Amino acid sequence: MALASSQSLNEMDLGAQRERWETFRKRRGLSCEGAAKFLLDTFEYPGLVYHTGGCHCGAVRFAVWAPADLRVVDCSCRLCRKKQHRHFLVPASRFTLLLGAESVVTYRSHAHPALHSFCSRCRVQSFHASVSDPGVYGVTRRCLDKGTFS
Repeated sequence: MALASSQSLNEMDLGAQRERWETFRKRRGLSCEGAAKFLLDTFEYPGLVYHTGGCHCGAVRFAVWAPADLRVVDCSCRLCRKKQHRHFLVPASRFTLLLGAESVVTYRSHAHPALHSFCSRCRVQSFHASVSDPGVYGVTRRCLDKGTFS
C-alpha cells in the first residue's frame, strides 16, 4: 500500500486490520512508530525474543532482543565477583533503554573495562557496557520481566 508523503501512520487506512493494530499497540503500550519498529525488528531478529526488564523501583526500563534460552556469564573480575553480577551479552544494536536515562548513574572501575550502570534511586545494576567493545552490552538476567526466558 503506497502512502502519500503527507499522510501519517495514524491516518493510514488499515481497513479490517485497524482494530487488531490498535489492540496490539495498546497491549504493548507502544506508539504507532514504536509498534511499527517492534514488528520490523521481529522480522530482522528471527528466532529471538523481545525481553523487557528494569531496576527494582521501575525508574530504569530497557528492552533487548535475545534468545529465549539465555547463556549467562558469571564474570570473574573482582567487581562483578563482589556484586555476584551474572549477565548475558547482546550486541548494542539489540539493546534499547526505554525509560530512565536521567536515573542511570555510571561507575567505571580503573581495574575493570566496563561502564557499570545502575539506578540512582534503588541502586540496582540492570546492565553494563564494555569500554573495550562499546558494541556489546551485558544485561542482568535477574532484571528481566518474568515470562520471556527459559
